Formats: sequence, C-alpha cells, structure tokens
Amino acid sequence: MNRRDLFKTVGVTAVASVIGGCTTANVSATNIKSTGLKANLPKNGKGQRVVIVGGGWSGLSIAKRVKKYTPDADVVLIDQRAHFVSCPISNLWLVDQVDLEFLTHSFIDAAKNNGYTFFNASVYGVDKKSKTVMTTQGSLNYDYLVLAPGIDYDYSRWTKGDANLEYDLRTQYPAGFITHSEHQTIKEKIKNFKGGNFILTTPGGNYRCLPAPYERTCLIADYFKKNKIKGKVILLDENPDITIKKKGFHSAFNDMYKDYVKYVPSSKIEKFDLKKKIVYTEFDEYKFEDAAFYPHIRGGKLLEIAGVAKDAINKMEADINPFTYEVNGHPSIYCAGDARPMGFSKSGNTSNTEGHVVAKSITSHIRGAKFKWSTPHTTCFSAVAAHPIRAISVDADYNYNKKNKVFGFANASTDENWKGEHGEGNGEGLMGWAKGMYFDMFSV
Repeated sequence: MNRRDLFKTVGVTAVASVIGGCTTANVSATNIKSTGLKANLPKNGKGQRVVIVGGGWSGLSIAKRVKKYTPDADVVLIDQRAHFVSCPISNLWLVDQVDLEFLTHSFIDAAKNNGYTFFNASVYGVDKKSKTVMTTQGSLNYDYLVLAPGIDYDYSRWTKGDANLEYDLRTQYPAGFITHSEHQTIKEKIKNFKGGNFILTTPGGNYRCLPAPYERTCLIADYFKKNKIKGKVILLDENPDITIKKKGFHSAFNDMYKDYVKYVPSSKIEKFDLKKKIVYTEFDEYKFEDAAFYPHIRGGKLLEIAGVAKDAINKMEADINPFTYEVNGHPSIYCAGDARPMGFSKSGNTSNTEGHVVAKSITSHIRGAKFKWSTPHTTCFSAVAAHPIRAISVDADYNYNKKNKVFGFANASTDENWKGEHGEGNGEGLMGWAKGMYFDMFSV
C-alpha cells in the first residue's frame, strides 16, 4: 500500500467553527524583559530569519517546508523538549503494541536532514515591537515568527478555581493528550490494574484527536480481555453520541467488548470525590478504581504570553486570519497547529498538511507574491483491537461556507469495517501511515 492509497482510505462527521467575533490581548510587546543574553546561533541561510516555536506535527512540517520553498531563509525551530515523542499511535504503546523507539524521534536529525537549526530552549516572552523571542537559552531576533504551541488543558469547568483539585486531577489522573509523562503514568495504571472500574472521559467541543478517547477505550478493554482482568472501562462522554466514526466504535464496543465497556453519552461530570473515588454526573454517580480524566482544552498559553490569543469564550485560541494564518494586526507572526481557531480536526495529519499551507503563506510573504489558501487534509486511523491490530479510518478535506462563515468537512469518507482481514488491512494501513508521517517530518 503506497502513501497515496493510505490517504484515500478514510472519513468523518462534520465539525464547524465560526470565524471572528472575538476580543484579544493583542499588545505590541510582552511585559517580560529580556535578560540581555543573546542566543549564539549560526545562520543556515543569508536571507530573512523565520523562527518557529513548537516542534510538534505542525512546527516540524513548517520548518522543513519553509527551508525547502525558500532555501535562502535562516530557519530556526525552537522546542523545550530534547526529543520528539509522538502522541498519535501512543494508545497502542499504552498496551504494549509498539515500543517507545517507534514513537521517539530526534529533533537534531530532523534539522540536519532538512537544513534548518534546532534550538533546544523554552520561550518565556515575545517582543513584537523589536521582533525578539526571549528564551531560557538567550534571545533571538526574527523577521517572521510562527507560534505552534498546541493545546493546554482547561480544568475550570470541573474545578471552579480549586487549585488543589486541579493539581490532583493533573497528577493522579492525567489526561494523556499532551506530554509523554502523562502517557507513562496511564501505562503504569493499566499494567497494575487489578479489576473494577477504569473511568475515561470525552470532553465537549473540538478537543484534540476526536476519536482518541474511543480508541483508548477499545484498547484498554482489549488489554483487560486478553489478560483476563475483571475490569470495565466506563467512558463518560459529554457529547450526545460518539463524535466520529461512531458506527465502527459502537460495533467494536458491542461486538468485542460488551462485558468490558460501558459507554455513557451526554454525561458531564459535576463533582469529584477523589478520596472515595467517586465521580458525580447530573443523574448518576460512578465508583472507580482508577481513571484518566480528559478535560476541555484551550489554546497553548504561549499565545497569551505573546499577546496573540482570543478571549476565554473563544478558548484562548490564536487570533489569526484563517486564510493566511497571520496574526491580526501583526502580519509577520503566524499561528498554526492545534492552537488554530478554525474547526479543523486537532490531529497530527491535519497539522502536518496544514504546515505545507503555512509555509507557502510565509514564502509568499517573503517574496511579495500573492497567496491562495488551500485545504489541509485529515487522515486518521483508529485501532479498535490490538491482537492483531485492527483499525477503522476517516479521510477529509475542508471548505469554507461563505454564507454561514464557518469551516466544515468536505469530500469526507470513512472505512468503519474492522472485522476480519479487512480490519487487519486497516491495521497495517495505520502503521504504514505512522511510518510515512514520521519519515515526512524527520527525513529528507
């Protein structure tokens, strides 16, 4: 199966996002001062400097493509992590179906292979007036800046400002959708689980990786079933039904995991009693032995630090022109990836293909040429069983409804048959897709 075939085997239900209608803390500079320390970085091009903050699926794609489309550009990718660990495919790692080496990749190799500079540092401020990024390893100037900080969690609906409760939820029952440390904690929970109820949650809104909570439910249930653990995964879903690939997930729940999964739609947690290990919804209460609670999400907090975030109503996502990715009022700054405000899928493939679009937008700006928006692409495989790996999939583009001023899915298709050889073929497609994506980001 070649990559083109992989990218044609999948589908989706619609998600839309209203454009505009927000306020923003769009100030000219942060109130954080530089230490005066300068980052001592060599130039990899004689042209203008493009600094990308965030080495996720979007940032890596943008760095590679800007250097490819504009070879003279001095391209710098900043990330606070020493190495990349993939969130996509990590659900299979939780149940020992891939090893950590499969998920882990080198920022250094990606930069070396594609001619840009990797700078291992944390950003703590942006001065838009002087075009300076301040990091823990010194400040550096930019001509163009891309912020791709991904998401942060928003626990406020659950905690109502209770810092102790939020800390306990983050550390005792991490969501597992940002850092590898969270995934490691969840993996240990699964391996050490002796029986009883294991609660997962699906947040409302356009959260990161729509199918992931359902995939994780299937794979943990598969692990319990394989290892004869008398446990049940209770999935409390804020949404009225499974948000994507629902036919495939419902059939997997019912046909493979009837004794191991309890799916509860329209179920918002109203209260936690972590000492008694009970959660309360509007109509029910659920006792649990262990859990991983996935809260609502918001734009990465770096957007606020840089003064380019929308307001809380708009989930503090990036205040950008949705067709050029330029920050409103600051055309030399771009935002991309899961921090975007458009209703695209917050997924790896979407961010990767969007990176091509953003790189073309930046290149057009550098050259003084016109830029025409093109759709990012979403391809997403979800494993519903691990022994052997069987999967379902979705494939979609996006278009803009001028009348309603929203983005929505276009040309969508799904393959929700996980049974027999067909499902195993989709499992092979999933692994082939992942290898193709990693190759795209880290190789020449």
